[in-house]
Amino acid sequence: MARTVGIGLQDFEKVRKRNVFYVDKTKFIQEWWESQDDVTLITRPRRFGKTLTMSMLEQFFSVDYQNRSDLFEGLYIWQKEEYRRLQGTYPVIFLSFANVKETSFSETRKKLCKTIQLLYRKYSFLLEGDLLSESEKEEFLKVSPDMEDYAASLSLQQLSNYLYRYYGKNVLILLDEYDTPMQEAYVNGFWNELSSFTRNLFNATFKGNPYLERAIMTGITRISKESIFSDLNNLKAITVTSEKYADCFGFTEAEVFSALDEYGLSDKKPEVKAWYDGFVFGNKADIYNPWSIINYLAEHKLGAYWANTSSNSLVGKLLREGSKNIKQDFEILLKGGCLKKVIDEQIVYNQLHAKESAIWSLLLAGGYLKAVQTEQIASTGTVYYYLELTNKEVRSMFCNMIHEWFADYDSGYNDFVKALLQNDLKAMNVYMNRVAMATFSFFDSGSRPSAESEPERFYHGFVLGLLVDLGERYVITSNRESGFGRYDVMLEPKNPADDAIILEFKVRDAQEEPDLNATVQSALQQIEEKKYAEALISRGIPPEKIRRYGFAFQGKKILIG
Repeated sequence: MARTVGIGLQDFEKVRKRNVFYVDKTKFIQEWWESQDDVTLITRPRRFGKTLTMSMLEQFFSVDYQNRSDLFEGLYIWQKEEYRRLQGTYPVIFLSFANVKETSFSETRKKLCKTIQLLYRKYSFLLEGDLLSESEKEEFLKVSPDMEDYAASLSLQQLSNYLYRYYGKNVLILLDEYDTPMQEAYVNGFWNELSSFTRNLFNATFKGNPYLERAIMTGITRISKESIFSDLNNLKAITVTSEKYADCFGFTEAEVFSALDEYGLSDKKPEVKAWYDGFVFGNKADIYNPWSIINYLAEHKLGAYWANTSSNSLVGKLLREGSKNIKQDFEILLKGGCLKKVIDEQIVYNQLHAKESAIWSLLLAGGYLKAVQTEQIASTGTVYYYLELTNKEVRSMFCNMIHEWFADYDSGYNDFVKALLQNDLKAMNVYMNRVAMATFSFFDSGSRPSAESEPERFYHGFVLGLLVDLGERYVITSNRESGFGRYDVMLEPKNPADDAIILEFKVRDAQEEPDLNATVQSALQQIEEKKYAEALISRGIPPEKIRRYGFAFQGKKILIG
């Protein structure tokens, strides 16, 4: 009989006690312990089992779980006699920043300090007896949301000292979702203040801590060394391109197919693979995200489970406000294409708007893209990554996101698409101007708004919208000329009964064109001069089945003819 599927369980003890569906990942304990690394940073996309793994580590090593063989019997690690003797023998400090999502520095600082205060309360038994001096007991009790910066930065080191003296052993420190506050700091504009505070805390905890045995941090991104790890030369970073621990997070294909067999879903393997396979860690391909698989086992139906578990606002903001190059590249991805990019896995959040490589690096670290191939240039040592959308689930998420760019503004975009298909020129003009008025500034960057860039940003966002809404009905292509002068979009029908459509976009040149009507005519002339229709005719589309439209821009006004 198949095991019950438990959704959202992140406590290892609960998983084992309830005997719910679980894939044995305890080999990670052995691999990490034998690595002898001092401080390990492991980055993986969200919902990839990081928190459950940290819970497993705590309950394996912590003295609070001495003699808990019931949690590990039958699993890989319990087959190793030397690890049975290791279980429950270390003091462990385990904390998580997963819920620190405040929108100001002051509130974030308080939440971080409150998290540490709650950790101290767990060890309030240290105040008993004479292990601590009176002054140390006073300092212990002063740990609070309002403690001074120097006290906050030293708090975890001090707690390590107290536990070392109590147990006679150095401590293990487990910090889960270390980068969650940093992402919120970037989105909400207090990156510099928080990075300074965090740098001091991390340096005292992980670098200058004589009571530390080993430590693990987990997160989604590897934040740049200069930002918060400037003095941590003892840090071993394991990212999505690292071979180490490649199959310890996420499910392998063998594990997924075994689960489908257990639940009587063996015939669903091809469609499950198409939707949820695609993650690549190091040299391990065919990794599946656990959250979607677990939900699929429970629901027995395909859906965007992982993609919809939390906000994708940062990703959406970067794509929506990105340059024309970002949108053009994303057009390639939506069509199933591949990008060749240089990746810098040390994310510098405050460079995301200025450095395009940082955006692709963030999307790779977040699991939205996969690296299908790498290429190193011998003369320079530069490594290029060939990037694709991870799978159908991720593509579905981005399609929904792009659709909502227009839908959120009640702009008449859907009505424009209907008018375009029906060749209703009057309605096209009405609805496209409504779209433009509502969304021009929406596609511009909040940090560098520019009237000159608005038409170009709008155009590329509009093309992405067409790909999402008409991609099943048309093969959509757009050109790759640099600068926003004249652009064309071609819609080649998949059904011979539909018309082909050519769209030409042009910004009015006031010195050459007296009004928007002249600009429309110039755009239509461009279609003829460039012989765009010839490509469609050569593929068997009759000339009378090819419609041509010129789009003329002047500020936020658009005329279509």
